[in-house]
Amino acid sequence: MRIARIAHPEGVAFAAVHGEGDDLLAVEIADDPSTTPWTDPTFTGRKWPLADVRLLTPFLPPKIVCIGKNYADHAREMGSEVPENPIMFLKPNTAVIGPNAEIKLPAGSGRVDFEGELAVVVGVGGRDIPADRARSSILGYTIANDVTARDQQKADGQWTRAKGHDTFCPLGPWIETEFDPSDVAIRTELDGEVKQDSRTSLLLHDVGELIAYISAVMTLRPLDVILTGTPAGVGPMTAGQTVSVTVEGLGTLTNRVVDR
Repeated sequence: MRIARIAHPEGVAFAAVHGEGDDLLAVEIADDPSTTPWTDPTFTGRKWPLADVRLLTPFLPPKIVCIGKNYADHAREMGSEVPENPIMFLKPNTAVIGPNAEIKLPAGSGRVDFEGELAVVVGVGGRDIPADRARSSILGYTIANDVTARDQQKADGQWTRAKGHDTFCPLGPWIETEFDPSDVAIRTELDGEVKQDSRTSLLLHDVGELIAYISAVMTLRPLDVILTGTPAGVGPMTAGQTVSVTVEGLGTLTNRVVDR
């Protein structure tokens, strides 16, 4: 099931997205799926063509746990060795924006890069979750762009400022609760030109490994998000451009780039 949050003519609601291609329909969910089971929603009976509503970020995650250099080709393009263990860092939830919202370039940076990623949405969560039980702790999957002020990352030697700016975590367009992440295409386009083109089968540490590794350090809560890493091809964006991240089976997350 695809679950989205939408702005419709009478307000904001959660909705299941039904259909395919250009015939997508937003079907309003009566309950708040963040406090009731997402897998068995009650519907109000109201529905709209998806083109007639505005997609918002699906939810505000309590925390965003990110994995760096989780594709070998990206580690090499960054001039480093392939790491033996996952490299973990956090982004604040104030960085989250939704589909078609604006990525705002901070005045203090001369280079801001796109990084398209598969994102995992935690369901049950917990501590010390074994890799072979990771599936039971997952609510679903969505798409993220780990926007990074590359010059600030290099200057600081750690990544909080570079990756923590407001608008630096586009997330969406919805959560897909039935999805196999083991081998799907992931692609990033800038103004329609393909910049990143890879497959999730090339992840150095798969989703189960990441959940086990992270939950050995910190408790995962419902609706926490895990960004699984970006493939090679990262590069700069400038004001006026449009960046789109597509994950096969999930859809496309598109955002415009503007100056702050």
